[in-house]
Amino acid sequence: MKCSWREGNQLQLLENGDQYYPAVFSAIERAEQKVILETFIWFEDNVGWQLHEVLLKAARRGVHIEVLLDGYGSPDLSDRFVGELTAAGVIFRYYDPRPRLFGMRTNLFRRMHRKIVVVDGLIAFVGGINYSAEHMSDYGPEAKQDYAVRVEGPVVQDILRFELQNLPENATARRFWRRRHRPEENHTPGEAQTLFVWRDNHEHRDDIERHYLKMLANARREVIIANAYFFPGYRLLHAMRNAARRGVTVKLVVQGEPDMPIVKVGARLLYRYLLKGGVKIYEYQRRPLHGKVALMDDHWATVGSSNLDPLSLSLNLEANLIVHDRAFNQTLRDNLNGIIEQDSKAVDSTMVPKRSWWNLGKSVLAFHFLRHFPAMVGWLPAHTPKLAQVAPPRQTALETQDRIEPENPGVKP
Repeated sequence: MKCSWREGNQLQLLENGDQYYPAVFSAIERAEQKVILETFIWFEDNVGWQLHEVLLKAARRGVHIEVLLDGYGSPDLSDRFVGELTAAGVIFRYYDPRPRLFGMRTNLFRRMHRKIVVVDGLIAFVGGINYSAEHMSDYGPEAKQDYAVRVEGPVVQDILRFELQNLPENATARRFWRRRHRPEENHTPGEAQTLFVWRDNHEHRDDIERHYLKMLANARREVIIANAYFFPGYRLLHAMRNAARRGVTVKLVVQGEPDMPIVKVGARLLYRYLLKGGVKIYEYQRRPLHGKVALMDDHWATVGSSNLDPLSLSLNLEANLIVHDRAFNQTLRDNLNGIIEQDSKAVDSTMVPKRSWWNLGKSVLAFHFLRHFPAMVGWLPAHTPKLAQVAPPRQTALETQDRIEPENPGVKP
């Protein structure tokens, strides 16, 4: 499947669960025919139960609903939680579930990391927000900062076709003679155009990364990249430096209060190389950054599920929207400049790891790892993941009072 730029779409940037969940739930409540929902994480918390409720009500009024969850990201939903949905007719699948080993999840690589909702083929949501109370601003200091897009228009049909093509009954094995697809390179879209792109382990292995590289090569004035897990390949780092060196203002926003400490350690190994090339780096301090967004000049923007790290760029299944629209670009720019000015700390020389043989060795190893990681990943088995559908619960036996009573109930038989 190959997608093209689509004109005439209506776009809305959604920030955090505070804006995202009401928009998604409202769309599902108005659904008349079909809802397709994919997510990496769905927790059985307040937000998770709200999603459960709107899906359950939609299924009971006859809406066809299909859900795909990642087997690693969402392993702990209870039988009751899932059973109520499947009993109402919801088709509920797990992507590549694996048994635990000594209580630990073993399916670490090649995850289904997309976050997509399609309602009636008319409305779609694409972004990085999971279904968890962690994405609500009232969650506390650990609340995540994240983004998604609500879209109506022709591109929704591309997203729907993508979803339908990936259903088990429609999936076909990749033939070795099939030429690998490359994303459109020469098309220059106008205003209000949108392109749906994704990364998989077959024909679209580097589509999202190639759009980032093309964006950096074409930038003339400004680039802002805000990414939660920033540890990209050498090509992307080199492209960022090249853009900055030719006079483009390149701003990078990364986690200053990460949900996983190793994230900051990894990102800081790259600081010296980027700062030396003129890239401006900011650590977001208010709470964990979970966003995966970027913009260029006054028209290009992207929002999606893909981080700029080895997992997202080389292993996981991801999806992004690329947007050419001045109004959307400005909305995202205002938001990102706001968090840079109000909640971020500019990285300076005091925050760069000191020069030492140990740090030099770590940096050299990191760069060689980044440069060769895609080839190394190719050695891992690219197995065909299992999609496991959850069967509806069995009907419970009829209660005793529903059975035929003896003619003389007072006399024991």
